Amino acid sequence: MQLAWAQKVAAEQELIELSKQKWQWMADKNVDKLEPLFHEQSKFVHMSGTWKKARELEIIKSGSIWYKNADVHDVAVEIIDDTAILWSRITLLAVVRGEEVTTQFTVTEVLKTRY
Repeated sequence: MQLAWAQKVAAEQELIELSKQKWQWMADKNVDKLEPLFHEQSKFVHMSGTWKKARELEIIKSGSIWYKNADVHDVAVEIIDDTAILWSRITLLAVVRGEEVTTQFTVTEVLKTRY
């Protein structure tokens, strides 16, 4: 029982670290690292619309939305079979259409795991 619990905690921590790294790659506009992370059918929901992987990567690369810094406050992880759901409360500093904005969000990420 303790081994299973320890493995679950380790898996959750690994996913949290991957999510933090993803925010850094977004800040760095590193689409080469992001491209394999995002599933071809992934969706990105924004206040101004919803789009798929190719459009999100184009937005990041072009800087039309620059995810300058994501300050992650809280993270909850739930792993169900081979699917993980991460909920993060963040304060996002971004540049949108040339204007710097700071907004609090709750972000939901769904990932396939190897566990």
